[in-house]
Amino acid sequence: MSFHPMPFALDTARLRLRLWEETDAAGYRALVGERGGDTPTLEDATEEIREARASAPGRGIHLLTLHRNGEDDFLGYCGLIIGRSTVEEPELAYELLRSAHGQGYATEAAAAVVDAARATGRRRLWSTVGAWNTPSFRVLQKVGFRRDHVTSAENGEVVWCVLDL
Repeated sequence: MSFHPMPFALDTARLRLRLWEETDAAGYRALVGERGGDTPTLEDATEEIREARASAPGRGIHLLTLHRNGEDDFLGYCGLIIGRSTVEEPELAYELLRSAHGQGYATEAAAAVVDAARATGRRRLWSTVGAWNTPSFRVLQKVGFRRDHVTSAENGEVVWCVLDL
């Protein structure tokens, strides 16, 4: 089955979601740093962004950065990925800087991406979440996902949530 490509930009009441730009490298580094792992150099982050931009048109799905309307501030990302799933039934993925938590941005962005996924002609989306991540479950529930099954990964249980479009 053939799908329409996802747009490279989406607007919500408070957010502008857009394809990654090299100017997002510093924000991306901060986000990775908050995870507690190795933070990429600015050069490495910029190269990852270049590669993501170059490959986005061929996949038809991608992650978009989140910025408040009229601001250049990097809040995080939200979009569709293959992840543990497939291009036909991709995963909704999102991650925000801690300073952007608790303000409804993840839910607002996720709802926009779900609508965009529906417009591509897809019939189902997945999202995989660490069993410990209660805030992500709340976001997914608000946009219509339900828990489907649980698998094990090297760092704990993974809950698979599904949304029939």
